[in-house]
Amino acid sequence: MRDFLIRLAIQHEGNWFKIRKALQKHEYPSKNLEIQTAITILDEDYPKQLLQLKYPPYVLFYEGKRELLKRRMCAVVGSREPSDYGTKATEMVVNSLRDNYVIVSGMARGIDSIAHRRALDTIGVLGNGLDVCYPSCNRALYDYMKKEQLLITEYPKGVLPERYHFPFRNRIIAALGEKVAVTQAGLKSGSMLTVNEALNLSREIYAVPYRLTDKEGCGCNRLIGQGANVVQFVNQENN
Repeated sequence: MRDFLIRLAIQHEGNWFKIRKALQKHEYPSKNLEIQTAITILDEDYPKQLLQLKYPPYVLFYEGKRELLKRRMCAVVGSREPSDYGTKATEMVVNSLRDNYVIVSGMARGIDSIAHRRALDTIGVLGNGLDVCYPSCNRALYDYMKKEQLLITEYPKGVLPERYHFPFRNRIIAALGEKVAVTQAGLKSGSMLTVNEALNLSREIYAVPYRLTDKEGCGCNRLIGQGANVVQFVNQENN
């Protein structure tokens, strides 16, 4: 049955809604489709926190250390165009978390990449197939994480990144982390979408405070005004 589900996900290019429709119609996928390495919703070690989602992924294709999904996780998200302050804040946040949590983020340039690189153990959630490196500037990080960390995605090999993949992908980031730290965000950003998903799942939200004049951090300030926990550091060196 699990191979059936994997083939169905491959046939429908990871589209959750098409997979559900195929299951409802008792559609049989082609047996000629080569099985790809994956965790399915039927597996014993499927992350139970993903079952809290309205649309839990049927299949997660992966490369790397699958066992990282069994540990405590914290999501770290933020802007693709980080300021110096946002960069330093991200490094400090990850430094404070990395001994106790696997850091989860989205492999985008900017805050995501900083978080992955600063972490001791980390999981990247992709919006495309595992054979596609996006963005291309993260090639070295991508190659490292496939071998030494963990990359996961709903999308089988060959599926290219599409704009609509990423907001839907964010629900996985939000669900995996028992808390979400936002280190830089504007009012309209993917990070805020991740926070909305996390709030629906009753996750703890942490946000880095910014000056009132810093437009790049106004999303963080709004979150704090709405009740998010304020990230504070006292005499912590940026190691």
